[in-house]
This record gives sequence, C-alpha cells and structure tokens, in this order.
Amino acid sequence: METTRELGARLYDLLKSVRLIKQRRADDRPSVPLGLVGMLTQIEQLAAGAHARELAEHTGLDPSTVSRAVASLVAHGLVERRADPTDRRASCLAVTPAGRAALADTYGWYGELLDRALADWTPDEVAALCSALGRFTRDLGSALGGRADAASAPGGETDLGSAPGGEADPGSAPADNDNLEAAR
Repeated sequence: METTRELGARLYDLLKSVRLIKQRRADDRPSVPLGLVGMLTQIEQLAAGAHARELAEHTGLDPSTVSRAVASLVAHGLVERRADPTDRRASCLAVTPAGRAALADTYGWYGELLDRALADWTPDEVAALCSALGRFTRDLGSALGGRADAASAPGGETDLGSAPGGEADPGSAPADNDNLEAAR
C-alpha cells in the first residue's frame, strides 16, 4: 500500500511537470495551439484519408471532442478536409504542409528539452525508463478495461518525445480537456 501511495505521488508530480511543459511549449512554439499537438500527431499517424470517426476510435475520445479539435486544426491551417473518393458524403483528414512543419518544430522542441533533462542519464537508464513506461501504460490500459494499446498509443497526452500532444483545447469544457489529456 505504501508503494502504491509513493507511485501515486510520483505520478502526480509527473502530471504537474507535463502540464508545465505543455504550457511552456505553447508559449515558445505557438504554431500548434495548446491542446492540439496530440490530435495533430494522431491524424498524421493515421495517414491521409483518415476519417474523424476512426480518429475518435483510435484515441478513445468522444466524437464531439474530436470534431471540435479537428475544426480548430482546420481553422489554423494545420489539417485539411478532403472529399473521400469512396464516399462523397464523407471527408478525410490530412495534415497540411504547414501542419507537418509545425509538428517537426514541436518534435524538435521536445527533443531539445528531453536531451537537457536526460543529459546526466546513461543510455541504459533512458532505455529502462522507456521500457518501464511502455509496460506501465499498457498495463494501465488493461486495468481500465480498455484496449491495451490505447493508453500507450502515440498522440495521447504526454506531449513529450516523438509523439507529443493532446493538451487541453482552450475552447473545450473541462471534461473534454481531461479526455484530450488522456488521448495520447
């Protein structure tokens, strides 16, 4: 029980740090609005031709949350809607060149931050952390009764490393912000 409490305290500290990192990233690199890095990453990973419903399924978010996030990404010129060639009533989502450039810049920012934070770590320590975090997020997903890969899927809300993202959308209600943070 004491170990569980200690882990809970460390997770709280980690989440606090992640929130601070996301805010700093938004201040330093406003090309992708706060709350939308994870969603933009998910769209990029699903490749051109992804539908909003697939995005909602992949992230585990409510379709209305995904719809608002996509609308904001479109308004910022980071994503475009294209007519689905197989169903003209539907549209497919694709990251624009501006969106790819913004993601590359964001990934670079996170990479520099992680390089500074882990400067005194050995490669084995970094590998052990990555392995433990991967296992932990998979096991959390299983414990929550969801897809085991949902908790560790890139595009979720850690907003660190090679798949940053899902900060709270300033236009969303608090519950949606929690969902966006869990998405990645």
